[in-house]
Amino acid sequence: MTPPQRVALAILAGGSARRMGGADKPLLPLGDERPVLAHMLDRLTPWPGPLVLSANGDPARFAAYDVPVVADSVTEADGASAGPLAGLLAALEWMAARHADVEWLVSVPGDLPFVPADLLARLWNAREREDAEIAAAASGGRTHHLAALWPVRLAPALRRAMLDEGLRAVRAWTGRHHVAVADWPTDPIDPFLNLNGPDDLAVARALTAPA
Repeated sequence: MTPPQRVALAILAGGSARRMGGADKPLLPLGDERPVLAHMLDRLTPWPGPLVLSANGDPARFAAYDVPVVADSVTEADGASAGPLAGLLAALEWMAARHADVEWLVSVPGDLPFVPADLLARLWNAREREDAEIAAAASGGRTHHLAALWPVRLAPALRRAMLDEGLRAVRAWTGRHHVAVADWPTDPIDPFLNLNGPDDLAVARALTAPA
């Protein structure tokens, strides 16, 4: 069950760390002073396909990484972010428009410094085993709905759901599809540890501090 030769990767970098001063989570420095995003790219590259960062605001702040940045095309009436589904939609539509040969995309939140290097392989195997539309990662009894493998062809349906129905909840969207789950162990560390607050950041910094 080998993945296709070309699968896209989207790092969803739209969320701000409000509990950590409003900084971009992917740009927060870890214990070795390198940003979260640098750690993620080290783990996930080389990747067999195009990469994109889904983020709003000035894309120049990510210029050091030489990865295209795409902003949300669906926002709330007041211009506010429509949430992570909007970031996923932006990535799916960007890939559909620019890489017609790419049929699959893996999304991953931009605050996972220990994201597993075998993310694509295990998601693909889970999807194949169940003949599912989507595959999502899980660890520690939790499903991580945005660390997932998606068919790019779902972009038009997702746009309609967001615009016509006001859909915003990721679980409401995945609940409409057959989702396979790929589970990862949490020992010695949960590979999907995300930086929700200062305590999580302190743990990640301790684990990445120079010996």
